[in-house]
Amino acid sequence: MARKDLFVGRGKKMGGAFTAAPALALVLLVALSVAATANVGDSCSTAVDCGGGQWCFDCQPEFAGSSCVRSAATNPFQLTNNSLPFNKYAYLTTHNSFAIVGEPSHTGVPRITFDNQEDTVTDQLNNGVRALMLDTYDFKGDVWLCHSNGGKCNDFTAFEPALDTFKEIEAFLGANPSEIVTLILEDYVHAPNGLTNVFKASGLMKYWFPVSKMPQKDGDDGMDAGKCSNRAESAPLNDKTKSLVLVNYFPSVPVKVTACLQHSKSLTDMVNTCYGAAGNRWANLLAVDYYKRSDGGGAFQATDLLNGRLLCGCQDVKACSVRRETGHTCFLPPCASVDLDMMLCES
Repeated sequence: MARKDLFVGRGKKMGGAFTAAPALALVLLVALSVAATANVGDSCSTAVDCGGGQWCFDCQPEFAGSSCVRSAATNPFQLTNNSLPFNKYAYLTTHNSFAIVGEPSHTGVPRITFDNQEDTVTDQLNNGVRALMLDTYDFKGDVWLCHSNGGKCNDFTAFEPALDTFKEIEAFLGANPSEIVTLILEDYVHAPNGLTNVFKASGLMKYWFPVSKMPQKDGDDGMDAGKCSNRAESAPLNDKTKSLVLVNYFPSVPVKVTACLQHSKSLTDMVNTCYGAAGNRWANLLAVDYYKRSDGGGAFQATDLLNGRLLCGCQDVKACSVRRETGHTCFLPPCASVDLDMMLCES
C-alpha cells in the first residue's frame, strides 16, 4: 500500500469501488489492539479498569452501573487482504461528524441546533472511524460546516469553517499514510470553486482519487425494525449497478441516551435486514450518531460483523485471519459464539 489518493463525487449519496490503497475517499451527498485488563461487559469505575480500545460507560437508563464497552474499531487491513476493491470492506461512519457536543461558537452567537457526536474529528479517526459525513455551506464568504435546514447556514447553526476540519483530516492522513478516509458531503456550496479552494488550502488535494473513476449514487435511511428503505432521490437499494451500500442508522432527532440502546441488538438486526433489501449485499458504510455509545460492542462490533461477512463470510472479521491461516470454517477466536443482544464476544 504505497500510494495516496482522494476519492471524490458531487451531489446526492454516491458509491463505488476501487482498489484499496492509502486514500481519502470523498462522496458528496484503527484499530487499537492492547492487552486488556478487563473484558467488554465487565464492571468498571474508570477507564483505567478497562482494556485498550475500551472505555468505562454507564448505559442508562436500562442498565445499572458502568461497564467496559468498546471505543475503537478493528482494522480489517491488518487482519486480511489489504488489496481488495474499496467496496469489499466496511467502514464505520459518523453522521454529522462535525456537530460535536461542547464545540464553542465561532460566530459569537450561541448555537441552537442538534449535535451528533462527542469526540473531535481527530479522535473519531484515531478510534477507527473511516468515513465522515459533513454538511458544507456558503457562509461569511467562505465554506462552513453547519447543521441547518433549507440549504442556508446561520450564525446559530454554524459549527466551524470547513478548512479547520479538513486540516484535521489531512493531519491524520499525513501521520497514517496507509489509511483510507471517506468523506460524504451534503453540499450546499454554490460559490465558484468554493470546495476546490478548501481542498487546496487544506492540503487534501494530494490524496484525491481520480474523478474519472468516480461512482454515482446509492441508498440509505431507516431505523424501523425489519425495514430497510431508501430515499426517493436515491437509487433502489437492490440496484447492483451501484457498487456501494450505505446504511444510515440514526433518528431525525439525535438523543444520546437512546443511542446507547440503539447500538445493541437492534443495530445488528438492521445490518442483517439491509443485507436482504440491498440484493444480498452487506453494507460498506454504517453511519451512526454518538458512535462510542453502546452497552458492549456497539457500532464497532457491527462493523466487525460487516467486514467478517464481506471478507470471509464469518460473523466477525477477527475470524478471517484464522480461517485463512488454518483453512478452518468460521469461528471467533477466542470466542465460541456472539451474544447478539449485548453484541459481545463470548468464550
